[in-house]
Amino acid sequence: MLKLSVLDQSIAAEGVSEAQSIRDTIALAKRCEDLGYARFWVSEHHNHPTIVGTAPEIMMAAIGQSTSRIRIGSAGVMLPHYAPFKVAEQFRVLDAIAPGRIDLGLGRAPGSDQKTAYAMNPNAGQAAEHFPENVRDLMAWVTDEPLIDRHPHTGLVAHPKGETSPDVWMLGTSDYGAQVAAYFGLPYCFAHFITDGQGVERAFSVYRENYKPSPRFPEPIANVCVWALAAETQEDATRLFSPRAHWKARRDYGELRNIQSSDAIKDFDYSPPEQRRMDNLYETAIYGTAPDVYARLQSLATKLDIDEVVILTWTHAQQDRERSYELLAAEMNKADA
Repeated sequence: MLKLSVLDQSIAAEGVSEAQSIRDTIALAKRCEDLGYARFWVSEHHNHPTIVGTAPEIMMAAIGQSTSRIRIGSAGVMLPHYAPFKVAEQFRVLDAIAPGRIDLGLGRAPGSDQKTAYAMNPNAGQAAEHFPENVRDLMAWVTDEPLIDRHPHTGLVAHPKGETSPDVWMLGTSDYGAQVAAYFGLPYCFAHFITDGQGVERAFSVYRENYKPSPRFPEPIANVCVWALAAETQEDATRLFSPRAHWKARRDYGELRNIQSSDAIKDFDYSPPEQRRMDNLYETAIYGTAPDVYARLQSLATKLDIDEVVILTWTHAQQDRERSYELLAAEMNKADA
């Protein structure tokens, strides 16, 4: 059976306050738990007018208090911004709030522009160069395992301790993240929605061929995060997809803003290059009726030899996003019957 999970980025929508976008994410997590999704992940971006989820560890704490079964994760914590010990402490606290349900997804990218990354941590560039060592130390602290011999921080313990500890995931869009995940014996998630799938097969090949079994993960575990949207009809799906397509086309020209409604953009006058971009997006994106979308997700999973797909859905209205997840959950449950 294909497992479905969710990534939500707390998207800013025109006419909706950014604070409401945060609350909508928490409400969506509860709904997705009720629908039977395996995980609910939240992202980290900074100084971004569209993606206002800036603090996944805080979002996860709120979601942990409003759910009881679904796994909760970061997709991800951009580690070069932070001291590994502090991240370990944060996620030990999260595991105390939601024992055995925490995924610590790690990324090396800044999740922002370079100016913002510098504001987050003036030494972020240097930290990125030491990413593997920082991952190694973070893994030890968050799972209460010993640091390497003669480590300068030997003896430091990330509290609170508990009977469980977070699962560490590596996130990426290239061979680099796949190599780090393979070296440490970690699960790996490829951000398909960022590259439109480019590089995913090679990254999985690198990951699987170089995988070093770890005590917690003796076999490689991989999934992909894809953008997808389902609606009652193909016409509705096309209409609901249009804000996402419009945003991506305008982003190519440097415009970043909140997501507009389909009505607000229906008469937009696209330049010929923009129209070609829009046409390509409509041809390649995963949207449509729930049976069609689920079939495409199943086909992708079969092609990549994985059993889990994480779904990211952007559209203007919260109720349409929630309805998409409801429809896909119904297909998942139907396939499991």
